[in-house]
Amino acid sequence: MGIIPQNIFVNIAVALASFYVLTKSADYLVDGSVGIAYKLRVPTIIIGIVLVSLATTSPEFTVSVLSSFRGKPEIALGNALGSVIADNLLALALGAVVAPVAIKVHSGVLKTAGIFLVGASVLAFLMSINGTISRIEGGILLLLMAGYLGLVVVTEKRRKKAALILKSEEDVEEEVKEHVKPGSLGMQFLRFFAGVAGVIIASEFLIDSAVFIARYAGISEAIIGLTMIAIGTSLPEIVTCIVSAKKGYGDIAVGDIIGADIMNILWIVGTASVVKPITVEKKIIYFAFPWSILAILVMLLFMRMGYKLEKWKGVVFLALYGVYIALAIHLFYFPA
Repeated sequence: MGIIPQNIFVNIAVALASFYVLTKSADYLVDGSVGIAYKLRVPTIIIGIVLVSLATTSPEFTVSVLSSFRGKPEIALGNALGSVIADNLLALALGAVVAPVAIKVHSGVLKTAGIFLVGASVLAFLMSINGTISRIEGGILLLLMAGYLGLVVVTEKRRKKAALILKSEEDVEEEVKEHVKPGSLGMQFLRFFAGVAGVIIASEFLIDSAVFIARYAGISEAIIGLTMIAIGTSLPEIVTCIVSAKKGYGDIAVGDIIGADIMNILWIVGTASVVKPITVEKKIIYFAFPWSILAILVMLLFMRMGYKLEKWKGVVFLALYGVYIALAIHLFYFPA
């Protein structure tokens, strides 16, 4: 954008402020999405699985797509994959550590979303081995995401059909209403568009300041995307995990993370490569993708062990994340 003063301290302040605005804007976007869906009588399953899941990953989406469009593929891919790693090894870890009791995991999640997540990650990795994810490959990822969302909606409708029979329509409506912010349909649209505007503007400033910081410190843009920006754009998931776990809703934390992982790989990487083919150094490909797949496999393995996440597993996640950060710094900041 060229309007940020070329001063390291100013750019650090801008980056931190952008993180905050991204998080708050994502909140408005989510609240507005839910409110619009409720006012227009969109089925609640669509609210939970489609609108909110897409909205909560909007910071990652906007940063990656804008980075790709502006010729910063390292940031685009690094942010998406770095967010997967941060979600699994940092957000979920903190959730497991602060939870009053072990987080229970439904076996059905591992058999459906978990398996699909691993398959999608491996497929995206294979697409990128030549150093480029083309527009066609990005389109395939987007088609897979659309198919997955459709499958989840159909499956959830069938699973909840029996439960809905036991409740009156008024009971169901009252449950949904509890999660809707007050205001007319116009106010819900205002929240939504305010969130969209905030995410886009904050993302622009975040990219500019992050690139300046990277160049000033001699740090590769890849490491900025894999660490600093990835953590910043994952703040909604991190906060959601911690709050949900502390309140005893660990299943929400697990669902959010797995859903966010799928969105990062299929929706964000797919869209970014459709906007502009992502071409990065192979050392970034061979570092970021294996680490994201490892983070996913470790997460799913630990969930499978007793179908719960205890505090010690959260500590292991955090330790792995520390190793990841150290290796990223060593590889991209102190290259051999």
